[in-house]
Amino acid sequence: MGGIVSKAASQQPNKSLERERQSTDEKARRASESAQLHTNVFLPKSSNGSISLSNVEAWEATASADPKIQLARTVLAHSNIKTTLTSRETRIAVPHVFSHEVEFHTGPVTNQKSSGRCWLFATTNVIRYEVMKKLKLKDFQCSQSYLFFWDKLNKSNYYLELSIENAHLPLDDRLVNFLATDLISDGGQWDMVVNLLETYGLVPLPLYPESFHSSASSSLNKLLKLKLREHAITLRSLSATLRTNSSFTSEQISAMLRAKKEQLLQEVYTIMTATLGVPPKPDTPFTWEYYNEDGKYSKWEGTPLEFYKAFTTKYTPSECFSLINDPRNEYNKLYTVDKLGNVWGGRPVLYVNTASTELKAAVVRSIKAGQPVFFGCDVNQFSDSSRDIGIMDLDYHQYQQAFNIQLSLTKAQRLQTNESSMTHAMVISGVHVDEKTGSPIRFKVENSWGEESGHKGYMVMSDKWFDEFVYQVVVHKSLASKELVRVFESGEPTVLPAWDPMGALA
Repeated sequence: MGGIVSKAASQQPNKSLERERQSTDEKARRASESAQLHTNVFLPKSSNGSISLSNVEAWEATASADPKIQLARTVLAHSNIKTTLTSRETRIAVPHVFSHEVEFHTGPVTNQKSSGRCWLFATTNVIRYEVMKKLKLKDFQCSQSYLFFWDKLNKSNYYLELSIENAHLPLDDRLVNFLATDLISDGGQWDMVVNLLETYGLVPLPLYPESFHSSASSSLNKLLKLKLREHAITLRSLSATLRTNSSFTSEQISAMLRAKKEQLLQEVYTIMTATLGVPPKPDTPFTWEYYNEDGKYSKWEGTPLEFYKAFTTKYTPSECFSLINDPRNEYNKLYTVDKLGNVWGGRPVLYVNTASTELKAAVVRSIKAGQPVFFGCDVNQFSDSSRDIGIMDLDYHQYQQAFNIQLSLTKAQRLQTNESSMTHAMVISGVHVDEKTGSPIRFKVENSWGEESGHKGYMVMSDKWFDEFVYQVVVHKSLASKELVRVFESGEPTVLPAWDPMGALA
């Protein structure tokens, strides 16, 4: 056997030559492709970076040769792309029908009007479930304006405290400049509303009703920002003067600056009470008279703090926490955002970052337990809140088909490029799950834009849209996985910079 050469071995030299030839051909092909790529892509028509007429001519030649683009030009010059390029098939495929809903239905559909108070409406829309069930009410709203007042006053104080804290930094420092950009936004985060609830409680809407400026906040915000920026300059100037006097200790300087800050806040309080009304005090008793669902007279007596405690017994807000899906950062870690808050010295804003599947699992558990879910998302992405529509689905707008384009940014890239962030808070009150897998297919969403918006005030959100544009869900510890609760209670969070997208206020 040792003297016999196999047929395979006898052909080995020929195969080696064949591989070398193929390798040479492959190198030549790649060189040709590289040269072609260099010619077509890396040799610009404009050498100085401006748009040349030859650019325009080439673009027009490509577009005018495409019948689909010609049709788009005929139609879209006279109509809105957002309302025209919509998919009938998607509307049919994502109906407002759900296998699991929170059994008790609340009302009326709320309306935040021309304000950014969605987070306060979402919170009170969750809390009113227990109020209405216990008192057997047909319709009910907590006073969103009550929380709005105390939030705005506390944010004013928070900004001035930060101004004192950072008085040693120049005005053009990135942090100082950022904090002065939108210093008292109408928006907020879950932990911020917990601060308000635990400090000031809640009252029914008739005890502190809407005012013009709670429903249309822009004029009030503009005036308050003007005064607060002026106050910040005053405190910075005073800080610089006091620190030149070596006889003052740092504690004395801090006390004098805070005394001055309190004088300045008198102006803020005066403006706010004139435009929003004087709110009930959290520890002062009130009497609320009402009719129950049977039309029978009844009344409730107590303080705002007692009202809050009485109707948040099953899933206490302070025992709820935020799960987020931020693919830029490591999962199963605790995060916070620098300088983000409303009540000075209050509960910090904390997020447990995890996969989108974990957020959805927590939602399903909550709905099955009868608990609606506060969540934060980027609501205007691939959605339509028009009357009788109310849909959030990635395939609803047909931009890619109409313009021959690809929209390929990932969720992380949208955050990194400021294309997307948490812009709106709403409530999930139902879910449709696959009978075989138990996985969610779509979600019922209670909005706060009135009955004329969406499907009688509600939206339907597809599972794929959830993955791409839902950033936060708030879940009670008893309805979250033990591992995520452990992360939340683990200790020191990673601090994201003040300007991070996770600092966006819904």
